[in-house]
Amino acid sequence: MVRFLVVPQWQGSPAARAMLLVDGASAITGDLPRAATTVLDVPVEAGESLGTGVRRLSALLRTRELVREHGGADTVVIGGDCSVTVAALAALPSGTEDLAVVWCDAHPDLHTPESSPSGAFSGMALRAVLGEGEPQLALSPGVPRARIVTVGVRNPDDGEIEHLDGLSRLSVADLDQVDALAQAVAATGASRVWVHIDVDVLDPADIVGVSSPAPFGISPATLGAAIRRLRERVPLAGATIAGFAPSTPAAAVDDLGALLRLVGAVA
Repeated sequence: MVRFLVVPQWQGSPAARAMLLVDGASAITGDLPRAATTVLDVPVEAGESLGTGVRRLSALLRTRELVREHGGADTVVIGGDCSVTVAALAALPSGTEDLAVVWCDAHPDLHTPESSPSGAFSGMALRAVLGEGEPQLALSPGVPRARIVTVGVRNPDDGEIEHLDGLSRLSVADLDQVDALAQAVAATGASRVWVHIDVDVLDPADIVGVSSPAPFGISPATLGAAIRRLRERVPLAGATIAGFAPSTPAAAVDDLGALLRLVGAVA
């Protein structure tokens, strides 16, 4: 049975109004089955960098501990900022040895503390999944590049482009072929898959509540169909839906249809 773990972490975000992510997590929670949902009491305070290049590291480490206590397989994690996926993967009891990761995101999140212009961990999240970057946060061992599939990346920083090499990459247009995602994951040889969705991968016409909208994104229907086809072929170890930052409660309601379509696809 799928469990929902709500992780309203905002400290990994570079956005000026990052705490809107807490409101976004709360809005999604209202439509989840109460008996199957756990909401983590994550730190409210910003936290300290602790001498590293990662802003708010102390709060991120505390949230990681909470996810380790409550996470596991067959869990849909609701963020919060998109770096909650790193903590969720670290909490898998069977590790990541046989796992593929699908990274649906307008941004590749491939910075390290040395290259990041903001010091925000969300921009380093996929690099941490690969086992690189700040050692206190990176997976050890990381997921090999050959088992990472990016979807919808269209807004990389200059410092990230070279690190896309070796990753299987699907464009927005590639998902017009409903089997494309399933085929890409099957080709990795993995026996399980974690699907990470930062909702800015969607087109701004379909969702407004994101901090960094990027035009020419995927429709919720197209992404949902691709994930359902993927699940027919490779078992889902878990999933993340993150990055929802509505400006007002009314705006959150307007976006919930698209979000719940994604929840249905992964759950």
